[in-house]
Amino acid sequence: MAPSSNSSSSSASSSASEGRSLFAFTPLPPRRPVKHFPPHTYVAAAAQVVHYNGIAKLPMVARVVIVDYRGNLVVDTFVRPTQPVSDYRTAQTGIRPVHLAGAPQFDDVQRYVAGLLKGKILVGYALWNFLSVLGLSHPAIDTRDTALFMPFRKSLKYKPNIMVPLVTLVRQLMGHHIGLQGEVAVEEARASLDLFRSCEQLWEDIVKSGAWPCCLPPTAYGNCFI
Repeated sequence: MAPSSNSSSSSASSSASEGRSLFAFTPLPPRRPVKHFPPHTYVAAAAQVVHYNGIAKLPMVARVVIVDYRGNLVVDTFVRPTQPVSDYRTAQTGIRPVHLAGAPQFDDVQRYVAGLLKGKILVGYALWNFLSVLGLSHPAIDTRDTALFMPFRKSLKYKPNIMVPLVTLVRQLMGHHIGLQGEVAVEEARASLDLFRSCEQLWEDIVKSGAWPCCLPPTAYGNCFI
């Protein structure tokens, strides 16, 4: 018996449906941006200072913090003073004499941090402050200073020569609040890292192009960069 027209129509429809499902376009997942450097290349750093020389209020490193690309602590140490402390700045930093009395010697911390930073890209805010109190220098091309990144200033409508405070950058660009407990080096290092990671692709693309997306650091700290 010849098949009915309904049966033929149903078969044809089924074949067409199978054909469509067989050759249907499946969109590819979006390509992830290619990272210019692997995560282990980056570290972020911050330091807290006390003052010596009562009248001049000169800064002296009291605490050093370094975190990796994921924000995990690599270093968090107090540093024994090399000069008599005139102001522990306890209200701002929480640091008291007891924290520094038995802390590692400055030379030991300096040597350890220098070795740790070798070959790394250093992220932070106003990195000249961190480097100068430790008596260190770092290749300028291997710094990512969120205090100097021009796109940040432009997006917040700051003048090119005006440095945006870290708390403002984090609040306006990340929607977070820092500094509620005073100066906390761990918090500042991680905040700088978050800012960098939020525009890592743009930043590294500019650097790779041969341009430099940052203002220059203060000339008085030129010896911090090589």
